[in-house]
Amino acid sequence: MNIAVFSVTENGRKLSLKVGELLEAEHKVSRYCFHKYTDDNSAVFWNMGSMVGRLFERSDAFIFVCACGIAVRAVAPYLGTKVDDPAVIVMDDCGKFVIPVLSGHIGGANRLAEVIAEKLDSEAVITTATDVGGRFSPDSFAVANDLIITDLKAAKEIAAEVLDEEKIGFYSDYRHSGLPAELTEFGVCRTGICVSRDKDKKPFPVTLNLVPRNVVLGIGCKKGASLETIKKAVTEALDQYNIDIKTVLEVATIDIKKNEAGLCEFCESIGTRLNTYTAEELMAVSGDFDSSDFVLETTGADNVCERSAVLCSGGKLIMKKTAYEGVTVAAAEKTVYLDFERKISL
Repeated sequence: MNIAVFSVTENGRKLSLKVGELLEAEHKVSRYCFHKYTDDNSAVFWNMGSMVGRLFERSDAFIFVCACGIAVRAVAPYLGTKVDDPAVIVMDDCGKFVIPVLSGHIGGANRLAEVIAEKLDSEAVITTATDVGGRFSPDSFAVANDLIITDLKAAKEIAAEVLDEEKIGFYSDYRHSGLPAELTEFGVCRTGICVSRDKDKKPFPVTLNLVPRNVVLGIGCKKGASLETIKKAVTEALDQYNIDIKTVLEVATIDIKKNEAGLCEFCESIGTRLNTYTAEELMAVSGDFDSSDFVLETTGADNVCERSAVLCSGGKLIMKKTAYEGVTVAAAEKTVYLDFERKISL
């Protein structure tokens, strides 16, 4: 996570330094101190709101060591939706309390507050109703299991039903651990959760569709293929198979393409990494693949896109090779196991 830590007092500066040291091993932490109380390892600000505005789009979390009102006023002009907003946490400058005030579930603020509180021997003040009551949270479950929430209105309605102690239906195309008490796979329920690649599947009158982000794209391309051409090839292929690009977790190809500019730019544009494999590794993958003598002669592997997708995913093809202007695209699905005890990964 990219975490920005703000402080306004001398005590706050000392605490922000401690928080940074605790989190920097696993996260990218940047500290911002009010100009009267700063140090050599922090950036200086005169106007907190302006600095927050410059950082808002590229930060995953904000930690404010100050009064809650100051933090709220600083972030308020930049807030969008609960899906997009970063986590926001407030701490008093004595370090007694760690309070998530925004994006507690989807943004991970609750979990981050718990981690900080544990490391500082402080108290995490969690106020979200499902957490306070020890109830199932559809938002937290989705984030922890890398599932895309397709309908915030349905998610909100299900959370309300949980608090009203109504049974929530559950349907999944994937294996899962034991269900929490609030969910059932049996009986007739008005509201329910459906975990499937098919976001149009509606087994309940009010259905929250959760779509796994587990698709691996295998891509082959000619030398010099542009970002625009690769994007067009991927878009047309995914549309043909009704696969949402938001479900793409990783991209794979042959190692001789690891520095291909258009391919690297494409991965950066969708926020994923590029995995590469040798021709020998690709040819060792078993399966029924579309074979090309030209590709074999050129790269040493008879098929790049299908073989790399299967190798990277460890699963099976859900989209065979499709071609567009020198770019080939295939897709495979990683195995999904839904764990209701899984915590949000920070």
